[in-house]
Amino acid sequence: MMSSAACSVAPTISSRNLTRESVNNHLRQITRMHVGIEILFGGQKYLITSERQQILDLLLSTYETAVQKNLDLSRTQEELKRLNENLERLVEERTAALRDEMAERRRAELHLLEHAVLLDMASDAITIVDQNDVITYWNEGAERLYGWSKTEAIGKNIIELLQPVLPQPLEQIRQEFFREGYWASELSHVKRDGTRVTVESRWTLERQDGQRSNSIGIHTDITNRKLLESQLRQSQKMEAIGRLAGGVAHDFNNLLTVIMGRAQLLLDRVTEEKVRRDLDLIRQTGSRAAALTHQLLAFSRKQVLEPRVIDLKALVVDAEKLLIRVIGEDIKLTVRSDPGLGTVKADPGQIEQVIVNLVVNSRDAMPQGGTITIETANVNLDESYSRQHLEVRPGRYVMLAVSDTGQGMDPETQAKIFEPFFTTKEKDKGTGLGLSTVYGIVQQSGGHIWVYSEPGQGTTFKIYLPRVDEPIETIAQPQYKDARGTETILLVEDEQTVRELIREILELKGYTVLEAGSPDEAMGICDAHDRPIGLVITDVIMPGMNGTVLAGRLRSRLPNAKIIYMSGYTDAGIVDTGLLASGHAFLQKPIIADSLARKVREVLESEATV
Repeated sequence: MMSSAACSVAPTISSRNLTRESVNNHLRQITRMHVGIEILFGGQKYLITSERQQILDLLLSTYETAVQKNLDLSRTQEELKRLNENLERLVEERTAALRDEMAERRRAELHLLEHAVLLDMASDAITIVDQNDVITYWNEGAERLYGWSKTEAIGKNIIELLQPVLPQPLEQIRQEFFREGYWASELSHVKRDGTRVTVESRWTLERQDGQRSNSIGIHTDITNRKLLESQLRQSQKMEAIGRLAGGVAHDFNNLLTVIMGRAQLLLDRVTEEKVRRDLDLIRQTGSRAAALTHQLLAFSRKQVLEPRVIDLKALVVDAEKLLIRVIGEDIKLTVRSDPGLGTVKADPGQIEQVIVNLVVNSRDAMPQGGTITIETANVNLDESYSRQHLEVRPGRYVMLAVSDTGQGMDPETQAKIFEPFFTTKEKDKGTGLGLSTVYGIVQQSGGHIWVYSEPGQGTTFKIYLPRVDEPIETIAQPQYKDARGTETILLVEDEQTVRELIREILELKGYTVLEAGSPDEAMGICDAHDRPIGLVITDVIMPGMNGTVLAGRLRSRLPNAKIIYMSGYTDAGIVDTGLLASGHAFLQKPIIADSLARKVREVLESEATV
């Protein structure tokens, strides 16, 4: 306790209650501050005068601050201890989790290594990329497809490496992929050599603990499949156009037969010069129209071919003089041929037309001059070539190639060049039927034609005709100065105007003509007619029964009669069954009077019968 040493009243303060606030409050109660107070502290008495009050206040303040800080430090130490314990617990838990994760990853790596051989055996390209599109796995299928090795590919950004042509914006694809976890589409990727490959790409998102992890991609090469699909669509389109063209040409040929035939008959009767000029103009115009329908029939593969075994090299040599006159002096013509060139079976007149059309097309592509090269060679087309070209069967072929150094063509033009009436020439500079005629003749001859071209790099047409091991055939064409006769002819034609014209032409040549508008009527005439019938002229396509079936039924009734088939085009009954190859005669409409008379005389003097 405190006691007074300097005044009669000396209040005291216990050290147990010693604080700056308690001392100050006590001192404020003392009126005579100069007297002082006694403080009992630690068993000792201390006299504090008013002059020392400020010192005491400072000491007490310092002591109080120290005590408070000591309490704060104690609390902080307790908090640190608690945090340290929590941290140690978290570290132990995370360490255990990492051990489990590393073990799981090791098991996954071992699992992947176990299946790596199988993945490398897969024909598809298999890739794995991380969240940043960086390649982490690249199998041997990817090496084969794209050309980059594993060492070269791993660590690269797959978008930058393969440069895909995407069907949608990349960000839109990412959003769909992350939402659905799967994405698939046909893509175009670049290969190491700079060429592009079309793939069917399928991506699956791998998740770990609900979070996005790696992306696994499987890429199937569909380049050849897409090429074949394109060829199939083109073939189907050409087939549809061909059917339309063939049908139009067939009907048109019947009309031309009447127009041209009647004009010729009138020319034979009329002497007035002006009328004769008009009639001759009608006949010439009809001939031009007939040439167009002939080209349409060639494209539609509905024309009549007279195939025989020929030497393609000799055919090119024979055509060379004509071709030189066609192309002009500013174009050089070069011919190259395999010395041991094989033989092919085709219509020589039609193959010559193919060569002329291709050379004329090349000439028109070089207005400033250039070089045309005609090449023939023996080739073997293997399974690999066949897989890339839908209609080609592996085997031995003779190639006929026509190349030029002209303007070349872009892919869009190449896709249309064989279509009827398609042309890149100026107006009135072409009909657009030259290459479509070539296409039809080659197809009908059992061959194939392909075009190779780039803008500014010229063009090459390659034709492949099946090679045959047969001797070359030569046919002597008979000459008939007088195409008249007196035999009886049975004429079967469902078109009345055509039938009447042919009857009149034959009667003018001295023949007796029996008309029938249908096969049933023809058989009735045979049964009723008691005089010999030396020749049957029948249309191929008629309602109810075609001409070939009619010929078979007439065989028992007219065992010694000869037969001539005629039509605006031929169906499978003529071309596919090989009747022409067996020696049967055929007349292509439109019927020309002189051609009809010569063919009738030729067949009547031949050995062939119904």
